[in-house]
Amino acid sequence: MKIEYADILIVGAGAAGAAAAWNLSKTKARIVCLEQGPLLKKSDYSFNNPKREINKLYNFNSDPNFRNYKQDYPIDNKNSPISIANFNAVGGSTLIYSGHYPRFHPSDFKTQTLDGVSKDWLFSYYDLEKYYNLNDKIMGVSGLSGDPAYPKIENLNEPIEIGYSGKILAKSFNKLGWHWWPSYSAVKNSRRYQKGLRPTVVETYLKKAQQNGIILKENSTVLKIKMLNQTEAAGVIYTDKDKNKIFLKSSIILLAANGIGTPRILMNSANKDYPNGLCNKSRQLGRNLMLHPLGFIEGKFNKYLASNEGVEGCSIFSHEFYETKKNREFKRGYTIQHLRSPGPIETYYYLKKFRKIKLGNNFLKNFFDYYGKSIQLAVICEDFADQNNKVELDFKKKDQSGMPGVKISYKLSKNSKKMLTHGINQCKRLLKCAGAVKIDAFGPVRNTGWHLVGTARMGNSPKNSVVNKFGKSHDVKNLFIIDSSIFPSSSGVNIASTIQAVSLMITDEIKKHVNLWKK
Repeated sequence: MKIEYADILIVGAGAAGAAAAWNLSKTKARIVCLEQGPLLKKSDYSFNNPKREINKLYNFNSDPNFRNYKQDYPIDNKNSPISIANFNAVGGSTLIYSGHYPRFHPSDFKTQTLDGVSKDWLFSYYDLEKYYNLNDKIMGVSGLSGDPAYPKIENLNEPIEIGYSGKILAKSFNKLGWHWWPSYSAVKNSRRYQKGLRPTVVETYLKKAQQNGIILKENSTVLKIKMLNQTEAAGVIYTDKDKNKIFLKSSIILLAANGIGTPRILMNSANKDYPNGLCNKSRQLGRNLMLHPLGFIEGKFNKYLASNEGVEGCSIFSHEFYETKKNREFKRGYTIQHLRSPGPIETYYYLKKFRKIKLGNNFLKNFFDYYGKSIQLAVICEDFADQNNKVELDFKKKDQSGMPGVKISYKLSKNSKKMLTHGINQCKRLLKCAGAVKIDAFGPVRNTGWHLVGTARMGNSPKNSVVNKFGKSHDVKNLFIIDSSIFPSSSGVNIASTIQAVSLMITDEIKKHVNLWKK
């Protein structure tokens, strides 16, 4: 077997891995980043590609079971009402995300103390604040300062235009006396591009990291981590694009393969000392999966709202129902997010799926009676850690390298169900206030498992957690996890901004000791 060497190995080149690669590239260490997917041309995945809508439905569909690319692994979702979504390529899910980029609230870091749910983080919002600020600058986050739902956030780019439909919604929020604010968006304003320019981590972090000398290896699937002894990892075995097995020795290993991929690698690395999976003496690996149950609410209007124009997912949002209130039947809360309507191709597939349109003489009339005349909202619910919501290896279904796929076991809690019902009802109230003549709603939406949280959570005790506050494994001294696996709570917002802020914080700590790891 061929042998390669690194001082620092990063597994995964998505949001967390890319931020880590850039931050560590400032050292003189030899850094290798392995990504199981390919490095795609920007013109292929660009959000402004003329084939953007077709790409979103097919080549860049968020469901790996639908895509079934050679870099994807099978995911059995039959025991979950929410299907797992991801994208395996250099850049990860930032190649398909909407660019909605909010931060967590300060309360999200102490949910156990405040509300007796999930677990507290081992650091606060304010410990992470400088990394949020740094990440906002690198990713080019647009927004408006002064949001009463957050501590002071400054130095943002000009906010995205909220559009005519956003203005209608804003008036309704004001009538009801509810909080709303322009979205925080990793999107650059552009008059040329109606949908805005969404930078991915390929253009922001990875480009700079490669200029600083990090080695990026695409189409490289990590099969397992090999141990030097009971407490120290020796490196990883991975397969390259030609299916050759290679042993890459490394002094330190950083896992950034997302909340499903990271526990999958660790479970597949089981050995006689770790029969239940590497870093799993606590028996918490793969457990406490959180997925953000999502409700969808759509209001139909009798006039054209241009609701299909502008950046999808980035208009306005509300945190009116984000924090726990005593008079509600549930703890914690949710975000209301204005999604904007999709383009004509996606609109047709949506109408066809729900039998709202059919081909024939009245097709165009029926289509334009709908297109641009609806306002779509999402309710993004905070999810709580539950031992029984978990990821396991699936030995019956394997990927092309022979590595087992995964099985998901997940149920909505009573709290989530009550929260989802409340959110849908409040959104109906909002849309009715805005003048909607017909309202449709349902939830949880199945294909929305984008936010993968909690499967290797942080904690002080090795008895009930997988890593410490800096993502360092309690069991393996030179192995770190830097993705959302380590989050002990899920918040009620998109997790991308916090993933990258946490990755930057952890790698800042690693940089203090990097000379101890260099070969």
